[in-house]
Amino acid sequence: MKVLQVILALSVLILIHELGHFVFAKMFKIRVEKFYLFFDAGFALFRFKPRNSDTEYGIGWLPLGGYCKISGMVDESMDTEALKSEPKPWEFRSKPAWQRLLVMSGGVLFNFIFAILVYIGIMAHWGETYISNEENSIYVNELAYEMGFRNGDKILKFDDYTPERFEMLQADMARKTAEKATVLRDGDTVNIYIDQKMIGDVLNSPGMFDLAIPFVVDTVPATSPNYGAGLLKGDRITAIDGHPIEFMQDSRTLLADYKGRNIDVTVVRDTCTLQIPVQVDTSGRLGIYASIPGIKTKDYTLQSAIPAGIRHTFSTIGGYIQDLKLVFTPSTEAYKSVGSFIAMGQIFPGSWDWYRFLNILALLSIMLGVMNLIPIPALDGGHIVFTLYEMVTGRKPSDKFLAGAQIAGMILLLGIMILAFGNDIGRLLR
Repeated sequence: MKVLQVILALSVLILIHELGHFVFAKMFKIRVEKFYLFFDAGFALFRFKPRNSDTEYGIGWLPLGGYCKISGMVDESMDTEALKSEPKPWEFRSKPAWQRLLVMSGGVLFNFIFAILVYIGIMAHWGETYISNEENSIYVNELAYEMGFRNGDKILKFDDYTPERFEMLQADMARKTAEKATVLRDGDTVNIYIDQKMIGDVLNSPGMFDLAIPFVVDTVPATSPNYGAGLLKGDRITAIDGHPIEFMQDSRTLLADYKGRNIDVTVVRDTCTLQIPVQVDTSGRLGIYASIPGIKTKDYTLQSAIPAGIRHTFSTIGGYIQDLKLVFTPSTEAYKSVGSFIAMGQIFPGSWDWYRFLNILALLSIMLGVMNLIPIPALDGGHIVFTLYEMVTGRKPSDKFLAGAQIAGMILLLGIMILAFGNDIGRLLR
């Protein structure tokens, strides 16, 4: 299911991106020779060319992207044969710089517009749900503990920034390269000074700040071994077989020792403290859903979802640009967090979920758009920079220079791809 979702998401996003180039090329009467999902590299799984059309449509065999081959343009196909002749009126190179700029920007523009539309649809249908940081505390992993955070800490600020969303705490700390975290611990305010050399570790250690969940019963489903055992909604479990616990996570290692056994749990109900016998299943669980505190939900009409979707898109774009800044700052070692399709597959759920799939699809569309703005010659950003240079100076780079730059850019992209796959394989081995 994860593999299918990755393939579907990539296919949609590649088509959206290449469609942006295609639409602007057609708008300015530039001939498009090929419009392909995936690369064909001499062999196509499927191809057809409509009658009276200059464009061949197809599906390639190499699922590493897609392309829109535009006449008279130096691109990833490296077909420079046509450049040896005089420019034709329908070729990319014969058009004014502002038109070429729009053609090259079309893919990124369509990716961002697509993300906006998806977010608008999500907010109009499901609304916006997030976990409030103001009402919750953290449960830390080894890295967070080493940095000075403790279970039950409530994060108030990173430097002068007050985080709103609990699920964004780790990203906020890394993106802002925070030097100090202010936390509330046992009623006192504590400052934790953050070693900047550990930012790379922060990016490579998912789950630094888990939600510290008080073990308060929300639901005991009919399939639970403890259905009808006497546990009620609102009961707080404070001890297991006499061992005190503060948060639900504390119960996991304890319950693992009681697999398949009957034990007593201490429960606080209103002002009473009770002992209730329960059964631990063979996987070391009680089969109880706990209450998640601080969940915020905003509902939107279609009209109000439009500005909300636009705001969320640009906020996500800004956050991802901050991520890339960290990646290109060697001292943070954030480059170790760069991933490939393997890492992408890990973020999709194991079963189909429209809400999560669409959220991930919109995020990946933004990532694809921002990545293509990086000024590497083989990416749209490189072509955009060369075109802007021409518009400012009035001097157009030669076709020979553009071809050389394209080769250099493709080599650089190959290196980035090797780094990404290497990081993923290393994470799998670890």
